[in-house]
Amino acid sequence: MANLGFIGLGMMGSRIARRLLAAGHTVTGYNRTRSKVQSLLEAGLRWADSPRAVAEAADITFSMVSDSAALSLVADGPEGILAGLSTGKLYVDMSTVSPRLVRELADKVVAKGARMLEAPVSGSIPAAESGTLTFFVGGDAEALDRVRPVLETLGQKIVHVGGNGQGVSMKIAINLNLATQLVSLFESLLLAERSGIPRAAALEALLNSVAASPAMKYRAPFIFNLPSEVWFSVEMMQKDLQLALELGRELAVPLPSVAHANEMLTAARALGYGAEDFAALFKVAARMAGVSL
Repeated sequence: MANLGFIGLGMMGSRIARRLLAAGHTVTGYNRTRSKVQSLLEAGLRWADSPRAVAEAADITFSMVSDSAALSLVADGPEGILAGLSTGKLYVDMSTVSPRLVRELADKVVAKGARMLEAPVSGSIPAAESGTLTFFVGGDAEALDRVRPVLETLGQKIVHVGGNGQGVSMKIAINLNLATQLVSLFESLLLAERSGIPRAAALEALLNSVAASPAMKYRAPFIFNLPSEVWFSVEMMQKDLQLALELGRELAVPLPSVAHANEMLTAARALGYGAEDFAALFKVAARMAGVSL
């Protein structure tokens, strides 16, 4: 069994840490708010008072935080992850953040005599709980071989796409499809509804057609029944689209459909839906079409 650390025990991170504990690994953890991880402490999580203390205690340290600013906050400074790394240690970040930040952070990790991988995940809370996540890994192949047995307890697929920064670039390239597909699906739905087809029947038809993807099949029905816990909010989705737009500008790749979806997410925030699941895009589209909710 491995001696692990985990920083960022939110909705996804807490589920991943629980699976690691259930697999018999030693897990030392840190979260900004300790009270939110009481159930993990009862399950055997060892508490540390800082990211540095986690990295000092663990052979392999994982982090999973909300955005680039949050990653910089837990990685840098006298109490950050970097301060706790030393020769032979491995650091794996699972966040969806700026590829440039990941590359810069990886260089700092190497300067400490350690190694870094990024391993952002595809899959939501049910996949984290069932151990069926997919990982897109960037970094050294030998480092991946070292952590692979741990990742295999968490996911069904590990895809090594290249060096540091390329794992998160792949995740961003995938995630930009989610909002753009949903906007298009909702436009189809509203066109059918305006034609006199009941909303539920139109959605059933769309989700059983060639227009449906797996992501649409599980998220579009949220317009009728939102989950009790928000899996992926409007604000988080917009963060990912802004990462895509930044990367597109850097690499000279036009992303017009992403720009449109980003504006729809801005409208959703303006209407007060920022904390809701990004399926709230339907409310924006419906208002624009003059269709009652």
